Amino acid sequence: MPIHVRAEPGDYAEACLLPGDPLRAKYVAETFLDGAEQKNWERGMLGYTGTFRGRPVSVQATGMGCPSAAIVIEELAMLGVKRMLRIGTCGGLQADLRLGDLIVALSAVPADATATHIVGEPHAPTADWSLVHGAVHAAKELGKPVRVGPIVSSDVFYNADDGQYARWSDRGILAVEMEAAVLFTLGALRKVKAGCLLTVSDVVVEGEFVRISDEEMQAAVDQMTELALAVVTDEPH
Repeated sequence: MPIHVRAEPGDYAEACLLPGDPLRAKYVAETFLDGAEQKNWERGMLGYTGTFRGRPVSVQATGMGCPSAAIVIEELAMLGVKRMLRIGTCGGLQADLRLGDLIVALSAVPADATATHIVGEPHAPTADWSLVHGAVHAAKELGKPVRVGPIVSSDVFYNADDGQYARWSDRGILAVEMEAAVLFTLGALRKVKAGCLLTVSDVVVEGEFVRISDEEMQAAVDQMTELALAVVTDEPH
């Protein structure tokens, strides 16, 4: 039994969503899954397994930041999870992004030491193409605006470098979040399909900080979650 996700092989489905927030994991299980059963309580990192449209799926919180997420991802791989799709929020770094927009990450700049410690040399953390393609296709079917491209995983939330967001933006980075780089890195190392969908909750460019309302956030995250469930439970080809 793993130390932090205290479950046995078979307790988790091969497909798993990864929100950062334990309460979001609980909300997803109660709102979107049929027959959801709680599988993990350890350290408040809530995890559940149920079905979505008749297909087995789990949802497991990762906590905030790459170090926490790395522990959960490693242990889910030990438990037999084969497809992991992060669902989270992000700070938009491009001026044409709108609050509530959906981003499908192609790659994640590791502005965090965790992936570097794991790999030990230059590496480009990259999402699994089948999950990227599936997410883009599903979003278009729903008429949901979608942006596809690179993001950055930072290890700080309250950033003391005033110019860093502008530098990332100038290089075409779409958004900043805190977990995808290590998810993509461990996905490659553990032979697990890994992807990341993000809802833009803030826009942090041009010297201005704009935050989405709670109501708009809930609606956008709900739509992202239903889309993510459809993608991660799609039969592998």
